[in-house]
Amino acid sequence: MEIKLDEKNFDKEVLASDIPVMVDFWAVWCGPCKVLGPIVSELAKEYEGKLKVGKVNVDENNAIAGKYGIMSIPTVKFFKGGKVVGELIGAAPKSTLEAQLKLIM
Repeated sequence: MEIKLDEKNFDKEVLASDIPVMVDFWAVWCGPCKVLGPIVSELAKEYEGKLKVGKVNVDENNAIAGKYGIMSIPTVKFFKGGKVVGELIGAAPKSTLEAQLKLIM
């Protein structure tokens, strides 16, 4: 299950997480985000308990998007131990996301 991330819970859910976290930066109006969304949901179910999956709506959370230099969406950032350890920009196929997950898990 994906976690809706915002300024209130981002530090606790992502930076303080004891398991790796995949964060999808997206917006309602973004076409490629609609392509990536179901893939992110699928991975959230498949990796439940081993990976936390969060979503940041960049229109509602400008501060988080700015802090992590989000210039293009969708952008997926991978966190481990409170640090960014990987990034994918654009709508990527599931295999590309899984390859990145293998590197951080």
